[in-house]
Amino acid sequence: MDEVAGAIADPVRREILVMLRDRRLSAGEIAERFDISRPAVSRHLRVLRNSGLVRDELVGRRRLYALDAGAFAELAEWLAPFVQPSGWERRLDALETEIYRTRREHRARGAAGQAKENTA
Repeated sequence: MDEVAGAIADPVRREILVMLRDRRLSAGEIAERFDISRPAVSRHLRVLRNSGLVRDELVGRRRLYALDAGAFAELAEWLAPFVQPSGWERRLDALETEIYRTRREHRARGAAGQAKENTA
């Protein structure tokens, strides 16, 4: 978790993650979008790879980088208690509770009706 948090602390690395969210890119394609040197981009990619956020694959003569969002799981789990649910989430939770309560009551009425029919 510490490596992931450290990796996303840098704005360049966060931007690289956003770029890789939708598709794989080569180091050159990533470097073209920044005003920093290619070696600097390579260092950022190495940090992301070492943290488990990015994986690379050799395709022909090109090395393609892809996001590995699974590495966010532990950090997201740790952060979850700090995030207050939105108003919609509370309302949807209340709706879900009401649906389960109504279903339970409906089943109970159905079972009671069956019991009356069996005794009659």
